[in-house]
This record gives sequence, structure tokens and C-alpha cells, in this order.
Amino acid sequence: MKLYLVRHAAAVEADEWTNGDDTRPLTPDGKAQARLVADTLAMLHIEPDVLLTSPLVRTRETAEIIADRLHLKSRLREEERLAPGFHLPLLADLLTDYPTVKALLLVGHEPDFSRVIGELTSGRVTVKKGGLALVEIPEPTILSGELVWLAPPKLLGK
Repeated sequence: MKLYLVRHAAAVEADEWTNGDDTRPLTPDGKAQARLVADTLAMLHIEPDVLLTSPLVRTRETAEIIADRLHLKSRLREEERLAPGFHLPLLADLLTDYPTVKALLLVGHEPDFSRVIGELTSGRVTVKKGGLALVEIPEPTILSGELVWLAPPKLLGK
């Protein structure tokens, strides 16, 4: 299974937002950053079977930009387990819902994604805002895999 992990793009800073962390939206630069991620996925002909996003506004906006660019809005779903606090046992639980999926794209948060990638690959990584990673796992029941690539936003052009 190909597991694509996208950290949400740049959002309004928490200390500048008074309506609660869950509702912080992307900044204009963040929306441009999300479009770069989407363009990169399109250029690489990546077509995930399912796109899952954390319910927080900044991740949902990132995921919607990606789904729109890839013409995959019908495959986009909100997933509570991707909210802040996501960890390897939640990934295992989530993967049981998609046993036949060959490519799954997740949009979520830090430090969760870096930790999960590290646990899957026995390595250490940092996923920057608007960063994109591919981890291949042999099958959904095996929580061990290979980090194929990690693309920071600067590599994508932002």
C-alpha cells in the first residue's frame, strides 16, 4: 500500500486567531502552498483511492484543494482519527477500514505525521507545513514500511 502523508499548508498563526485552534484557516500563502502540493501530485500522476483529512479547518482546506486539482472530490472524507494526537495505533485502526486500498492520502498535523512516519520506518523525519511524504507498507496489517520520499515545501516551489 502506498501511504501519502501531507501536512496541512500554512495557516493563520494561533496567537493571531481568536476563534479556537480547530477553526484556523489557511493563509493566502498556505492556499498557494496547497496548490503546489496538488500540482506535484498531479505531475507525478498520483491518484489515491481515498483521501482522508483531519476535521480541522486548515487540513480540510488543504485536502479540498488537493481533491479539486486531482478531480477526486468524491473520494475525500473527513476522518476524526487524523485530528491532533494521531498516532500509530490510530493508523492501524484506520487502515482496517480500507483493506483493499492500494493508495491512501492522509492530510494531518505535526508532530503526529513525523512520529508516525518514524515509527513505520524506524527513522527520524520532520514534515514541514505543506510537506509531502510517501511511505510504502506491504499491506495494511503490517505497520512497518519504507520511506520512499519526503518532499519539503521548498522542493515543491514554496
